[in-house]
Amino acid sequence: MDNKDQIPSPCEWAGGVEKFEQLTDIFYKKVLQDPILEPVFRHMPAEHSKHVAHFMAEVLMGPKVYTAEYGDNALKHMVGKHIGRKLKEEQRKRWVDLLLESADEIGLANDPEFRSTFIAHLEWGTRVAVLNSQLDENPTTENEQIPEWGWGEVKGPYEVVGSLFQKKK
Repeated sequence: MDNKDQIPSPCEWAGGVEKFEQLTDIFYKKVLQDPILEPVFRHMPAEHSKHVAHFMAEVLMGPKVYTAEYGDNALKHMVGKHIGRKLKEEQRKRWVDLLLESADEIGLANDPEFRSTFIAHLEWGTRVAVLNSQLDENPTTENEQIPEWGWGEVKGPYEVVGSLFQKKK
């Protein structure tokens, strides 16, 4: 067995999909009480929290629950949730801050290796979301998929969707 096969994915290390569902459940309760974020999320559907948990877990190399639900259009679906929303940096920062506060509250893994991977993904992903939110049309194509974010990943340089999201051949 290769040593890499013994290393759990960041999703597994964190506690699996269920832990991310717990995280987003606590988090979105806070969001709806937050003066900066509530206006953005006041009309979110009841299942939004679970969808975000599934997307986050999948990006962190967990089971492809989000993709199973949305199929080949999974990335397009997620990116589409941000198109035209004109999100601001203050909202992005507050989203990250509340999510990390919620992560601490539920006891999400807090070792330096996991937290550096998790926070790097959050910073990268929320900044991409803000950029995409300034667009009026969804730039994703059928050639793109949800990216995977593993241990110690560095992504970039940024492209609207672009090479990071290209389907593996």
